[in-house]
Amino acid sequence: MGKLIVTEFMTLDGVAQAPGAPDEDRDGDFGYGGWQAPLVDQESGRAMFELVRTMDALLLGRRTYEIFSGYWPTAPDEIPFTGLLNGVPKYVASRTLSGTLSWRGSTLLTGDLAESITAVKERHDEVHVIGSLDLVQSLLRLGLIDQMNLWLYPLLLGRGKQVFSGGTVPTALRLLRSITHPNGTLQLTYEAHGEPTYGTLVDETEQH
Repeated sequence: MGKLIVTEFMTLDGVAQAPGAPDEDRDGDFGYGGWQAPLVDQESGRAMFELVRTMDALLLGRRTYEIFSGYWPTAPDEIPFTGLLNGVPKYVASRTLSGTLSWRGSTLLTGDLAESITAVKERHDEVHVIGSLDLVQSLLRLGLIDQMNLWLYPLLLGRGKQVFSGGTVPTALRLLRSITHPNGTLQLTYEAHGEPTYGTLVDETEQH
C-alpha cells in the first residue's frame, strides 16, 4: 500500500485560498489572492519541489483540478513542476464533474470515495494531494492521510477558506521535520498518529 501525502500552503490563521494568483479563487469576494507569491524564494521553491518530486500519482478535488488543468498543460518547461505534474497519472474526486477530463492522464474517480482512493493507493507508491481543501476534510474523516506537509507563512489575512475549518475530525499528528526558511516560512512535516489523547495540566494530588 502506498502513502497518501497532503501538501497545503497556509497563513498563520489557516487561510489557504488562492495562494498563487489574484484570480485563482474569488469565492466569497476573496481579495487577497496571490498572497504566497512574494514569500517564495529560491530556497523554499527548491524545497517544495523536493517534497513532491517522488510522487507517482496526483489526487485532486474538483476546484484545485480546474485551477491546475487551466495552467500546467501549457506552463513553461523550465518550471520543474511542469514536467512532473503533466507526466504523472492524475485522479479527481468530484461528484459534479463528468465525461472526459481535459488534462492528459486524468481519471475521474467514481463510486465509494474510500474504496476508490484505497485502490489508487494500492496502485502507486506516493499519491500526493495539493490544495483540495474539501477533499482533505474527507480524507481525514476516512483516515486515509499518511503524511501532511504544511507550509506556514508569516501572514494573517482574517478571512478566506481554511485548511482546518469546522468539521475537521480530531486527529493526532507527530512532527517529523521542521525547517525555517529565510523569509520566515515554516516547513512542517507531520505523520498521522491516531486519535488525540486527553488529560489535565493540574496534578490532582497537589490539590489536597
